[in-house]
Amino acid sequence: MRDTVLFLRSLLFMTIMVVSTIIWACVCFLAAPLPYNKRFWVTARWNVFMIWCAKAICGIRYQVKGAENFPDAPAVVLSKHQSAWETIFLLPSMPRPLVFVFKKEILYIPFFGWAMALLRMIPIDRKKGKNAFKDVVRHGKRRLKDGQWIIMFPEGTRIPVGQAGKYKSGGTRLAIATGAVVVPIAHNSGECWPKNSFIKRPGLITVSIGKPISPEGHTPDSMMQQVENWIESEMRVISPHAYSAG
Repeated sequence: MRDTVLFLRSLLFMTIMVVSTIIWACVCFLAAPLPYNKRFWVTARWNVFMIWCAKAICGIRYQVKGAENFPDAPAVVLSKHQSAWETIFLLPSMPRPLVFVFKKEILYIPFFGWAMALLRMIPIDRKKGKNAFKDVVRHGKRRLKDGQWIIMFPEGTRIPVGQAGKYKSGGTRLAIATGAVVVPIAHNSGECWPKNSFIKRPGLITVSIGKPISPEGHTPDSMMQQVENWIESEMRVISPHAYSAG
């Protein structure tokens, strides 16, 4: 019976997500002439709505720890990646508008990608190889100067709870190149919304914000090691049951 209820709730949630994405993409097109901050606010209302639906329909609640650690300065946000939940939640939840760095193919997704194209995101053309990062730095400097923050997922892909992916130094390379601080974020969204899982499970997601890390005196690798150490240590505080005693 419980599995049936979870399935029906997840089905209702996904149906609302698909329908609302189409509707809201049309709203975003209408908002395109607005100044950027207003356009961003309008777009992010979809995210707020979906996080509310996840709570109301699927029982996925959340709490935020360490919000006082957010700096009043240009920042590169480096987050743990377990689920689609954090990509939805983080966009409207930061003190400044967020800019995602992602593969440019996402822009081709009907409605969702089209709406994203109206924002100041940084799509990566992987065919450019090493030159792609030069584009990230060039656009990143401009976005930070304009008052946006940049967010990246250093593990690159969604990782199950209790595991760690390989942390890549692109985010810290960008921070050092632009002089921005890094804000690390840990969370356990995968416990409620696992990767590639249709079923959404009720529970409490904890989002923990770390203290800003200055690029001063760091190499990209040493800075990323500090980010990884904090995130993975914090994960053991958030989800101690997911890690073995060893």
